[in-house]
Amino acid sequence: MKPVKLYNVIFPIWLILFFPPVIFITLAGNFIIDSLVILACFFAFKLSETYGLKTFYRKSVLKVWIFGFLADIIGASLLFLCGISGDTLGLPYEVTSGINFDPFSNSFSTAIIISSMILAAVLIFIFSYWIVFANMLEDKKLKLKVAITVSIVTMPWTFLLPTKWFYKGF
Repeated sequence: MKPVKLYNVIFPIWLILFFPPVIFITLAGNFIIDSLVILACFFAFKLSETYGLKTFYRKSVLKVWIFGFLADIIGASLLFLCGISGDTLGLPYEVTSGINFDPFSNSFSTAIIISSMILAAVLIFIFSYWIVFANMLEDKKLKLKVAITVSIVTMPWTFLLPTKWFYKGF
């Protein structure tokens, strides 16, 4: 007897990250990464001249974490809409399948996923520059460097993970 594969019940990895109980792991992982990036920025850009480490970390970490997760959700929403509305948008099955299961199976799927990652990174930059570090860092060049670093390092790289790596027999 041939095994039956239920493709409609397999969620893409980038979508699973936003559902309970996995969301708690995602939130914790994002917090740890955001913390490490903030600490790295503090030392790399010599922010000790302006702030103490504890003060800088405390004033920025929650905002970076919340706005970063919001940006990730917006980027994932673009992928979700492409995945469920592919037919309506005129996307071939190969493209929607690539978005949902294997980003590298189709170059257009890869382009859409990278576009959603760039959207999230741009939003992280905007939130970081105009909200998180707006009143914390007076020097515009320094604020720009910190916001760019935060946005590039914390963008949702997990969107590129193929779902087939995590499901046996897929």
